[in-house]
Amino acid sequence: MINTNKPIYPPSEELCSFIIDSLGISQSALDLGIKRSCLENSPLPIVMWSYGLVTLYQLNIILSWQQDH
Repeated sequence: MINTNKPIYPPSEELCSFIIDSLGISQSALDLGIKRSCLENSPLPIVMWSYGLVTLYQLNIILSWQQDH
């Protein structure tokens, strides 16, 4: 978990679409990730990986996508 006083904002629609369309992650898994991300004030990709919603390989794809966008 990342400990910060700075709030982490909800993920962009583009990121959510990428996760669903390109990686085949279900909407319900994404919704759970977003909910936990907000509660834990942690980045969505890290939360999804820590809860087993994406694999390490998928996490790397998401992080690469974020870096490019």
